Amino acid sequence: MSKAMVAYFSASGVTAEVAGRLAASIGADLHEIHPEIPYTDADLNWMDKKSRSSVEMNNRSFRPPVANKVENMAQYDVIFVAFPIWWYVAPTIINTFLEQYDLRGKTVVTLATSGGSGMGSTNKELAPSCPGAYLKEGKRFSGGVSENELKIWAENYL
Repeated sequence: MSKAMVAYFSASGVTAEVAGRLAASIGADLHEIHPEIPYTDADLNWMDKKSRSSVEMNNRSFRPPVANKVENMAQYDVIFVAFPIWWYVAPTIINTFLEQYDLRGKTVVTLATSGGSGMGSTNKELAPSCPGAYLKEGKRFSGGVSENELKIWAENYL
């Protein structure tokens, strides 16, 4: 069986809950991606074109710094990367996270939370950040997804 990790970035707590359920359901390690500067409610106001998240997402080359790293990424075969959908893609901090590691030969599976937005061009935007990895088309889940539903889905990648 593959050694798996669920790495997640959560702005409001919804993704953290889903990531925790996923990790528990498949016996994976759990890693929270911490931004160097935590996001405030004002930063996350997508209606404000000058909010931090709006500015970051309008410049897809921007890489918000990550405050922590996975100690031994080499031990993992499968990395589930969970995040909220922002502007129909992953927040650019996910690119920052992926770019910190050599993921060649590893399976990277995207997992997003959203009340309604789909995955959009998420994998197209993330692919250059994990060259040589097997980037699998992920799935969007609502915050209320069950542990069993997550397990059934994730077992396709293990």
